[in-house]
Amino acid sequence: MTRRLILAALAVFSFQFSTFSASPPARPNILWITSEDHGPHMGCYGDKYATTPNVDALAARGLRYRFAWSCAPVCAPARTTLISGLYPPSTGAEHMRSMVPLPAGFKMYPQFLREAGYYCSNNSKEDYNLAKPGQVWDESSGKAHYKNRAAGQPFFAIFNSTKSHESQIRTRPNKAVHDPAKVRVPAYHPDTSEVRQDWAQYYDKVSEVDADAGRHLKELADAGLADDTIVFYYADHGSGMPRSKRWPCNSGLQVPVVVHFPAKWKHLAPPEYKAGGTSDRLISFVDFAPTVLSLAGIRPPAWMQGHAFAGKFTAPMQPFIYGFRGRMDERIDCVRSVSDGRYVYLRNFMPHLSQAQHVDYQFATPTTRVWFDLYQSGKATEAQSIFWRAPKAPEELYDLTTDPDEVKNLASSPQHRDILAKLRQAQADLAARIRDVGLLPEGEIHSRATGSAPYTLGHDDAKYPFARVFATASLASSLKPDALPQLRQAFKDSDSAVRYWAALGVLMRGKDATATARPELQTSLSDAAPAVRVVAAQALGQHGDKADLERALPLLVEHANWAKHDVFTSIAALNALGALGSKATPALAELKALPDKGTSPDGRYNSYVPRLIADLIASVDGTAKPAAKKAPAKKAKQKAE
Repeated sequence: MTRRLILAALAVFSFQFSTFSASPPARPNILWITSEDHGPHMGCYGDKYATTPNVDALAARGLRYRFAWSCAPVCAPARTTLISGLYPPSTGAEHMRSMVPLPAGFKMYPQFLREAGYYCSNNSKEDYNLAKPGQVWDESSGKAHYKNRAAGQPFFAIFNSTKSHESQIRTRPNKAVHDPAKVRVPAYHPDTSEVRQDWAQYYDKVSEVDADAGRHLKELADAGLADDTIVFYYADHGSGMPRSKRWPCNSGLQVPVVVHFPAKWKHLAPPEYKAGGTSDRLISFVDFAPTVLSLAGIRPPAWMQGHAFAGKFTAPMQPFIYGFRGRMDERIDCVRSVSDGRYVYLRNFMPHLSQAQHVDYQFATPTTRVWFDLYQSGKATEAQSIFWRAPKAPEELYDLTTDPDEVKNLASSPQHRDILAKLRQAQADLAARIRDVGLLPEGEIHSRATGSAPYTLGHDDAKYPFARVFATASLASSLKPDALPQLRQAFKDSDSAVRYWAALGVLMRGKDATATARPELQTSLSDAAPAVRVVAAQALGQHGDKADLERALPLLVEHANWAKHDVFTSIAALNALGALGSKATPALAELKALPDKGTSPDGRYNSYVPRLIADLIASVDGTAKPAAKKAPAKKAKQKAE
C-alpha cells in the first residue's frame, strides 16, 4: 500500500512539474518612445550643437544604431512600413495618405502581440496607408497607456511626441534656445537668416521631444517597471526641413535609433549589444515588426519582408537598406533608394520631375520660400540648385564619408562604376523580390486589385507582368536616346503599364522624341487605359506642335473632371495640365468650372484635387503669388503631414 501511495505521489508531482514547465515563459515589456520629423541630430550621435540629455543618457547605458533608415521620408508610408513589416511598394501603400487592404490572413504586428497576451497601447498617431484588418490596438488614443493593462499583463506601448514636427519649425513667435549663428547650414541650403532660424528652431524642437522622452523614462522608473522593460527611442523619418522630409536620400531617411535592454532581458539583445555601444548593423523600419515579435518570443511570419535585429529570432546582418518615394500629396513621383551604409544610390524613375515639385505644405516653411527666390533670381549655388532642377539624373550616387550633404553625384564617375552597379542591382533585386507594384499608375494599383489586395495582384504574373513593366520603366527612365525604338515598340504591348512607361519614356525625352513617336502618341490618345491617355496627351501638348496641343488640351481637361473620372485620373490629368504651363491658358474657363468634389476609395484622397485645381488656375491666369510670399498662416488648417 505504501508503495502505491509513493508511486501516486510521484505521478502527481511529475504531472505538476511538466505542466509548470510547459507554461508560457515570462515576456518582456516593450516601450517605444517616438518623435516626428527629425534625423540623428542628437548629442549621442556626435552633434555638439544639439541638446538632448535624456536620449544621450539612454544611449550611454544602451545601444545606438549608427545607420538606420525609415524606408519612407514622410510619415504615413513610414508608419505603414512599421505596422506591417512590409515594404509599401509591395502592398500598394507607398503613396502619401492613400489606403489599400492587406491580403487575407495578414496581420499588423500588435495583433500578434495581443494574441500572445500583450496589452498593446498606442499614444496616439496611426496614419497608416493600410486598412486595419480587425482590432489592432487594445487602445489607440491620446489617453492610451500601459497602466490600463490587467495586473501582471506584459505590455507593448508607444508614446509619440509631435513637438518636432515640420509644422513646429515655422511656428512664430518661438522662444529661441539654440543660437542661429552657430547652426551648421548644409551645402544644399542657402545661408540666410531665415534658414538659420528654421534650423535653430528645429534643434529647439528636438530638445523638446528629448524632454518628453525623459518624462516617459522617469514614469517607467517610478512605476518600478524599468528592470522589466526593453526601451526603443526613434524618430519617424528625417528632419522636417526641405530636401530632408519627402526626399528618399540619407537626409530624408536616416533616423536616430537607441535601444536599452535591462539586465533581465539582455539575452534578447542583439549579439553586438553593450552598454554605451554602437551597432554597424543596417536596420530600417521594415525590420521593426519582426524584431518586436522576436523579442516577444513569436517567430515572425514568413511573409514579413524585414529581418529581426534582436530577440529569439535575430537574423544575420543585412548588406543593404532601402528607401522609396511615391506620390507626395498631390504630386506624382517614383524614386527608389539603396544604401550599404557608406554609399547612397537613388533610382529616379521619373527624372523629368524635379525634387522640388510644388507641395503646398512644404512651401509654408520660410526656408523653402527664400531658397526658391534665390534660385529663381540666379543667386543659388550649384549645390543649392540641384533641388529645383529638372530633369534629375536617372541615377544618383553619393559617398557619405566625403559628401554627407549628398550634393556630389558620383553616378558617372569611372572610379565608382562597381559600387554603382552593385547598388543598382540591389535595387532591382529588391523590386523583383517584393514585386514592386509602385511601378503601376496609382489608379491601376486599385483597379487591378479589385476583389483582393494590391500585394496579391503583384504576385500574380497574369495580372501584373512585373518583369516587362520593370524593364520598360528602367528603359524609359534611363533617358538614353537610343532607347526610343524599343519604347515605340512597347506601345504595342498588351499590358497598359508597359504602354504607360513607353509613353512616359517619350515624354521624358522631349520635343524630338515626341515628333518621332507622334504616331504612337496619337494612337495612345484612344488607349483603353486612362493613365496612358493622360501621359500621351501631356507629351503632345507639352512638346508637340499647335495641332497636337489643340487635340491634347481638351482631353486633359476632360480627364481632370473628377465628376467623370476617378480621383487618380483627375490627379494625373491636373498634374499634366500644370506641366503645360501657359499652354493651358486657352482652357482657363473650363479649368475654373472643374468640380473639386468627387468619389474616391477613401477620404484620405479628397484634398488633392481641390489643391491642384486652385494651384493650376492661379498659375494659368497669372494670379498666383510668388512661392516665396505665400503666408504660412493660410496653411494652418491643413492636416499635418
